[in-house]
Amino acid sequence: MILFLIGLVLFLGFHSLRIFAPAHREQMVSRFGEQGFKIIYSVLSVLTLVLLIFGYAHAPVINVWFPPAGMNHLTITLMLFASICLFASLIPAGHIAVKTKHPLVLSVKIWAFAHLFSNGDLVSILLFVGFLAWGVVMRISLKRRERAGLPVLRPFVAGRYDLYALLLGIVFWAAMIFKLHELLIGVAPLPM
Repeated sequence: MILFLIGLVLFLGFHSLRIFAPAHREQMVSRFGEQGFKIIYSVLSVLTLVLLIFGYAHAPVINVWFPPAGMNHLTITLMLFASICLFASLIPAGHIAVKTKHPLVLSVKIWAFAHLFSNGDLVSILLFVGFLAWGVVMRISLKRRERAGLPVLRPFVAGRYDLYALLLGIVFWAAMIFKLHELLIGVAPLPM
């Protein structure tokens, strides 16, 4: 459990530097250059993610509550919206990205919130509450940056990107439900 908590704190903390130490990125870019910063950031992101996953996989299972039957269906339904927002954040901005303002942060919040319905063990609750709290704090931080006049929103490009986000999100969502989740996570969302 300790390894999981360290991984969770490091991963979320590392991805919160812009909130709590806004000048840190600029200092790192001036020291290592834009490309150097991206390499360092990527390597540290992967390392903290590996630590988080390893800690999660080896944490003891302590059940806090037992989700009622059918909660996984609610989770699966909400994950469709999370998947669409995820892809809206990865492609040029359409209406979805513009209206949600920060589709990646929204995707993380929906993902975390949805999984709280179908996971009752302590380590899962800590994981999803941690990511949900990170999403809320990140959204508040982004709103403050907007009000301060700092650029945080992507400009609208074209409505066709909404169609791409929908299609890619649905395909990804279906792939996760019917095979990928079980292959990657070890749990089938729809037990047969």
